[in-house]
Amino acid sequence: MKVILQKDVKNLGKVGELVSVAAGYARNFLFPRLLASEATEKRMAEFEHLKRSAEAKMKKALAERQAVIAKLKGVNVVIKATAGEADKLFGSVTNNDISNELEKHGFSVDRRDIVLEEPIRLLGSHKAVVKLGEGLETTLTIVVERA
Repeated sequence: MKVILQKDVKNLGKVGELVSVAAGYARNFLFPRLLASEATEKRMAEFEHLKRSAEAKMKKALAERQAVIAKLKGVNVVIKATAGEADKLFGSVTNNDISNELEKHGFSVDRRDIVLEEPIRLLGSHKAVVKLGEGLETTLTIVVERA
């Protein structure tokens, strides 16, 4: 029996794949748990339509991320923080602080997309990497100044 997987099934396949399974396995395991649906002509056409629309959405999202990366190239982010005598910060500058500062400048970058080797604890110039997916990354210069 041919079925279309609705969810990932271990040792069987990923979402959207057309797989051939025993009728009993489909009827007793896959269908009751809503892991798969029977591969009828109507469902196959529906699935192909959903697949095409998902690909179009992914291409659009990729283009948007590429535009954001292009705008972020060479951007300097200035963050004011209180520091002690030896230019050591009281606390640290984290990727959340950088994300908030980028939002003030009109960039919408999630804090999880900003990668710091370690939290910034000194005044001065530091580097951070923004990774927005497969191969899309750029380097930001973070300048921490005394408040």
